[in-house]
Amino acid sequence: MATRQEGRGNIALLIDSDNASAAHFDSVMTVLAELGTVNIRRAYGNWSKATLKAWAALSITQAIEPQQQFDLTKGKNATDMKMTIDAMDLLASGRVDGFGLMSSDSDFTPLVTRIRQDGIPVYGFGNANTPEGFRRACTRFIDVAALEPADVPVAKPARKRAAKTTTGAKPAPAGGEEPKAKPIDDEVVKLLIDAYDAVKRDERGFAALGSVGQLAGNRSSFDTRNYGYKRLSDLIRVVPNFIVELREGGQTWIKRVH
Repeated sequence: MATRQEGRGNIALLIDSDNASAAHFDSVMTVLAELGTVNIRRAYGNWSKATLKAWAALSITQAIEPQQQFDLTKGKNATDMKMTIDAMDLLASGRVDGFGLMSSDSDFTPLVTRIRQDGIPVYGFGNANTPEGFRRACTRFIDVAALEPADVPVAKPARKRAAKTTTGAKPAPAGGEEPKAKPIDDEVVKLLIDAYDAVKRDERGFAALGSVGQLAGNRSSFDTRNYGYKRLSDLIRVVPNFIVELREGGQTWIKRVH
């Protein structure tokens, strides 16, 4: 089997429309760009429902294939079955290098596990209440709410009379503040420490952050965006007992200190 190159694959995005908001589509597409090009875009649901109006409109502008599934029996979800069948067909075709699943439904956990057994990455996109089993099954799981910028209050017009400037005060950042970062839980800190301890280090005790991140990623589905950071290099700077060193060529190296 040929080695898959990150950022150059053929990606399939399968959307559980009943369990995902169309408002997060653009952000999801941005994340999936790190895997490759999202050439397959399918949204599943009963399109006669008024609740899917936003997805119906988006399917026209974003080349999403709407997959119609009628509610044949109350309490039974034919949408999930159809989505699973299509995912397995795409997997068997050998043409897909990665999957994105927009859903918070833990019923897709066996599907994710099966896809990953073939060495195919699966990025899950759901809400904060998504069951832990589905989160951990994914190569990466991203809380879609964490992808959206925080609401920035509208600035009030400045008064004509200039206020006194306090010495040493920092000017307000242009264009509004960055979204606030979330606390990093102890489990993630331990994961990074364990990964650092396991990888090769230089004579000064520094390890390449890329190697640490790769090992941590193999053991967990956590994603830095869930904590308000775009990159692992940003997150590691606030983890206790780590120092960061930027070396020639832009490589980031880290060292654990006690």
